[in-house]
Amino acid sequence: MLGYRRAAAAALCCAASLFAADWPQWRGPFFNGSTEAENLPASLKEAVLWTAPMPGRGASTPIVWRDRVFVTSTDRATGELCGLCLDVATGGALWKITAGEDRRVGAGNTMATPSPATDGAAVYFMFGTSELIAVDFGGKTLWRRALEKDHGEFVIQFGYSASPLLYKGKLYVSVLQNKTPGRYRASDRAAPLESFLLAIDPASGADLWKQVRPSDTIDESSETYATPIPCEEAGRAVILVPSGEFLTGHDAATGAEVWRWDYPPRGREDRQRLIPSIVPGAGLVYAVRGRGSALLAIKTGAIGAADGDALAWRLNEACPDEATPLLYRGKLFVLDGAGKKMTCVDAATGTRVWQGRLGGGATWYASPTGADGKIYCLSDRGETLVLSAGPSFEILSRGRLEPDPGSSRSSIAIAGGKLFIRTEKTLFCAGVRAETR
Repeated sequence: MLGYRRAAAAALCCAASLFAADWPQWRGPFFNGSTEAENLPASLKEAVLWTAPMPGRGASTPIVWRDRVFVTSTDRATGELCGLCLDVATGGALWKITAGEDRRVGAGNTMATPSPATDGAAVYFMFGTSELIAVDFGGKTLWRRALEKDHGEFVIQFGYSASPLLYKGKLYVSVLQNKTPGRYRASDRAAPLESFLLAIDPASGADLWKQVRPSDTIDESSETYATPIPCEEAGRAVILVPSGEFLTGHDAATGAEVWRWDYPPRGREDRQRLIPSIVPGAGLVYAVRGRGSALLAIKTGAIGAADGDALAWRLNEACPDEATPLLYRGKLFVLDGAGKKMTCVDAATGTRVWQGRLGGGATWYASPTGADGKIYCLSDRGETLVLSAGPSFEILSRGRLEPDPGSSRSSIAIAGGKLFIRTEKTLFCAGVRAETR
């Protein structure tokens, strides 16, 4: 592991200058869906630079570090799960790892929904089956684990879907699950099951600590598909773990619960499962309540049980059931995918700036991505929409990816002046062509 540690140290030394140029994990370099990239195309259909075939379905976001792009996928030919590494310049396949058999789940989900994460020395592939595999950039497996063997079967109706978080030298995995072991498939485990936040050593794969997250939520309301997100608050590093009825902040070093905030009004309904992740801001964090019933702007820095003063503002309409909001240039872009609406609000006050209808013939499941004054959206049928991030609702372009992309639920990643769009059948790379710059 010495070689890995040296490579990781070198990667961290240059991280400050490269951070915004790469897309190292779910929701990008700033954990909010945005990047500082410039000179990006206003229309994606005409800007495709290359395409690469995907072996099967997968909803994970492509992860990009310098000259490599990483994706997870199912393999329709073998029924296996796999992690892929491709060349950023050409889309050519560099290597592939396999991760056991896929599992069938409902709602169009697959076990290739969690996104990878990378620190520039290794890439960490997580799958809904609980397989977690560390691979160096040459394709050599450093370690692999099946987390369910050590922590029990994950009981989540539509399959485990949260991405691993790589932050301050630790790999974080959150498991917010149903309390009933046999709720969806046979199990001999004893109830009630615990939900927890796990910290793992990226170099060895060993558990560093496990923090149980107690809850009085009922049935499906205990289940979360959201990824843990870091936040710097009051001079401390906190890992934010949301659920449908409340939010917890955990000390990044120890996992200890620092604060907890119950979403008002306190409901504890039995179907408040949560999909969107937290979005960190300047002194605020933005949390979607289960099934898109509200979006809450919450003040950070609390200790213990946060009171009602922690609520800065609240949005009660056109909130997302699935898409994580985008924070970009002081505005929060909130995508109601089923209602086909985008709402832009001032991130500090919650005041509506604009709202517009996206249209299209499919649901907009993927979370929006922001860069270069533009908002990039992708529908379930491969339709792309580019909006202006300006003071009024403006559609810059609308198009459909070709050839037929199949189902499209992955968020768009941006790195090195290029956009990476993963669909069921194809990985597309788009950008401004050199001759037109």
